[in-house]
Amino acid sequence: MTVSRTEPIAGDTLRIHGFAALQPGPRLIVIGGVHGDETCGTAGIERTLAELDAGALQLLRGRLTMVPVANPLARRLGRREGERNLNRLFRPSRPGDGPADYEGRITDVLCPLLAQHDVLLDLHSFQSEGEAFAMIGPRDNSGTLEPFARAFEEGQLALHLGTSRVVEGWLDIYAAGLAQRAGGRPADEAALAFGWGTNEYMRSRGGYGVTLECGQHADPAAPDVAQAAILAALRLLGMVAPVPDAPPPARPKLLRLVSVTDRQHEDDQFVREWATFDPVARGEPIGVREDGSILHAERDGFIVFPNSAALPGTEWFYFAVESERDLQRPAPPARAS
Repeated sequence: MTVSRTEPIAGDTLRIHGFAALQPGPRLIVIGGVHGDETCGTAGIERTLAELDAGALQLLRGRLTMVPVANPLARRLGRREGERNLNRLFRPSRPGDGPADYEGRITDVLCPLLAQHDVLLDLHSFQSEGEAFAMIGPRDNSGTLEPFARAFEEGQLALHLGTSRVVEGWLDIYAAGLAQRAGGRPADEAALAFGWGTNEYMRSRGGYGVTLECGQHADPAAPDVAQAAILAALRLLGMVAPVPDAPPPARPKLLRLVSVTDRQHEDDQFVREWATFDPVARGEPIGVREDGSILHAERDGFIVFPNSAALPGTEWFYFAVESERDLQRPAPPARAS
């Protein structure tokens, strides 16, 4: 199928479902299907819509918006991207410029919509095996990379989504990866902008957001994880009735991304099939480069987002360590970044 880079696809429509209670309150937006092969978020949203339409779930205050399929082209093609990754360069077109591609047309619709909300829950899944986890942004800071002042609220949302792990530090490590590929030179603004996804845009507009990775793409439990997270977010924000005598959320393990390693050659291979959050000990072999050199873990930690099919020059895997941050208490401000 040939896709034009300048003309919209006839018939492509973003389905946007809105509910407004008569009592004021938080404004939550839930998005699924940012990547076309990640269907669990769509299923979780559709189930929640059915409960709202049937009256089994009632919105008590605030405003709820749900977008089941954020990238219709990628969904129709059954692959991660339409023309490019929608969760990169998630910004509206510059004034006077038209959208550069299909995904640019989507961001021109979704960015103003996100800016009308306070909170974002973005539902995803991943390729490798592993358990569901949540991803959060930086700690409160006044730096230039991603200034932020709502880290505690964002952490509380992640804490209540029911995952056993939460991961922090995405944009810092993305920027470090760019610098690494550029021989140590800091990334320019255009390159950093490509690291912006839905959550980064939401934070830039004064809100906060959490990405929930609901499990492996084909995991039959992933839609259940997505729906449970939507309901948990609504309860936390006081938008629907709480569950009587519900226990407090379990404390998840918090991990901090500290590095990204690129695949340099198509013959670079992992020593085994890694799953997200597989633990590794310092000195343990992770992969073998094309020239036969062994890539060892520099410290105790965890493999995150291993991609054995990564193209040369792109992210092969991320590495995380345990974080000292406590999501149940406001964290001290991070250093300027």
